[in-house]
Amino acid sequence: MKKIIYFIATVVLLTSMVACNDEDLNPTLTEDKDLETNISTYEDVVALLNGAYNRISSGSYYGRDYIIINEVRTDNTYSNANSNRFVEEGRMNILPTASNGAWSQIYRVIAVANALIQAEGVSGDAALINHAKGQAYAMRALGHFDLVKLYGQQHVSGGDNTLGVPYVTTYRNPDNYFQSRNTVAEVKTLALQDLDTALSLMSASLNDASKQTITTHAVNAIKAKIALYFGDLPTARDAALKVINSNAFTIASASGFASTFSTDSASNSIFEIAASGTDNLGINGLANIYRGASYGDIAVLQDLKDTYDSNDIRGGSQFISTVGGFIRNVGKYPTMGTFDDNISVIRYEEVVLIYAESIIAENPTLALTHLNSIPQNRNAVTYPVATQTNVLVERRKEFAFEGMRFHDLARTGKDIPLVDAINQTHGGPAYGSFNFAYPIPNEEAGVNANVVQNFGY
Repeated sequence: MKKIIYFIATVVLLTSMVACNDEDLNPTLTEDKDLETNISTYEDVVALLNGAYNRISSGSYYGRDYIIINEVRTDNTYSNANSNRFVEEGRMNILPTASNGAWSQIYRVIAVANALIQAEGVSGDAALINHAKGQAYAMRALGHFDLVKLYGQQHVSGGDNTLGVPYVTTYRNPDNYFQSRNTVAEVKTLALQDLDTALSLMSASLNDASKQTITTHAVNAIKAKIALYFGDLPTARDAALKVINSNAFTIASASGFASTFSTDSASNSIFEIAASGTDNLGINGLANIYRGASYGDIAVLQDLKDTYDSNDIRGGSQFISTVGGFIRNVGKYPTMGTFDDNISVIRYEEVVLIYAESIIAENPTLALTHLNSIPQNRNAVTYPVATQTNVLVERRKEFAFEGMRFHDLARTGKDIPLVDAINQTHGGPAYGSFNFAYPIPNEEAGVNANVVQNFGY
């Protein structure tokens, strides 16, 4: 199949081009039929939605790569090249000729979301159908947000730092086959609009208790996350507060925190990607890349371990330990063999810290209360004052190995700290360096002249 723009305009939902278990998209969706007219029942909608969630779980997206590339470029971890994986990512030396895994996979998710959004005349319960379509709108927002964090020029000097990514809102529309890049500001606006649409369609009474699909709470959590990234503190504050006031989640306790990473639907989980003993990424997943004997490419930098207080459980042997001569993440994604740990996309502790960061200026006392609620539940030393610096320190401690560190550094205009000149092979790029953004893959830029390549590539 010809590779053209990010698989949105030309992709057809065939089992030959989708990731594991995307047979959920069949049998009603085939190459020689009009997709929109074949989504005719609510059962078709559910099958399509399941296929989209399966694509999110791909190894190119939240199943592994999107998390790892945002850790290995920071002061948290490095690639030891045990199986020669994530070496160039660790050097921040990705070339346009490299595999376009994240780009294509995320746009595949968006493709399915758009197909579902465009479906008309579907028979079945209207509330259920709308709830499913709301999830599709939220997926579309999350996908574009994740793309602009990786490929947008907002943190790069020397080029056009307004360049975002194409925000695709149609499926198989010939008029949009060669779409240009939207600005970063447009991506933010469109994503927040999609999330508001999602909330208008969804009903809290229909939320999935398993937390393995996007709920109304997850929509608000994603909204808070996007708004914080772009510095829209009032929107971040209001969305985070809705999640907090729902009373649907709790901060994991010190004694129970470790178990949340091997427990499905834990009390602090807002949205997680499902895995099971029969449906998982196996050796190509997160557990094996962090500590597998034959993989195990991602090791922990001593500086991160030293960041934790002596009694902080997150720095103790349940979470960080020396294995095979390397400091390892042993607490998150812990289950080897069956590889069946669900993968958190967003959990309650993140929402609490988003809220704390968003209200520092207006209510520092309340911000401090929320900030300290995390270390208080980790046997860690609390903070004397709420500042963005302290929130970032706590975010580093709490979300190490979960793929947030690089974007926290970037969104706050910081250089990549060079804490280990030998193992950190990127050399500690200054904020604004061209490699703060990934290159647009040649497989895309080479066939779509409207997609401008990023500065420096």
